[in-house]
Amino acid sequence: IEKVKKEAYMAAQGFSNGLITGESGTGKELFAEAIHEESGREGRFVKVNCAAIPIELLESEFFGDAEGAFTGARKGGKPGKFEWADGGTLFLDEIGDMPLALQAKLLRVLQEPQFERLGETKTREVDVRIIAATNKDLRRLVEQGTFREDLYYRIHVIHIHIPPLRERLEDIPLLAEHFIKKLNHKMGKQVIGMTPQT
Repeated sequence: IEKVKKEAYMAAQGFSNGLITGESGTGKELFAEAIHEESGREGRFVKVNCAAIPIELLESEFFGDAEGAFTGARKGGKPGKFEWADGGTLFLDEIGDMPLALQAKLLRVLQEPQFERLGETKTREVDVRIIAATNKDLRRLVEQGTFREDLYYRIHVIHIHIPPLRERLEDIPLLAEHFIKKLNHKMGKQVIGMTPQT
């Protein structure tokens, strides 16, 4: 994990887009946020779970919408995640679940860092670094035709893979100690350790 942390630190010093892979629960979002914090970028760290947003709202979520763009659109319009992340980092979690139509629009913004809000003709420019994460094999999705190859190469400039805990068993005692201290403080307890069997 020290090697992974060094890779993340080196990634933070640059400006390239990145891809973090690993199983669910390995800490991909924590690494993405750490990369943003170490990068010195002054903008926000904005996260989007690509699997949790309904398909019909994805474009509006990413690019925002103009007033009256659709029924129920907010008066005065609404900024999207790209505008919120201007000058900062946009974290795209579960990018393997992003629909192909939105992949094409995302690719366009990565090539030319500008976009229009939904229902608007005014072009807006942004300075956003993309860090994507997935627990899926994007290379296989490219071969299956469900993930764009050109987008894959755009986000795969830096690749960090976080191994699961079962592949780094030596970390378990360290993590156990950390959580014991944290829970002792939170719950007012005096637990001093665990048996090796536990």
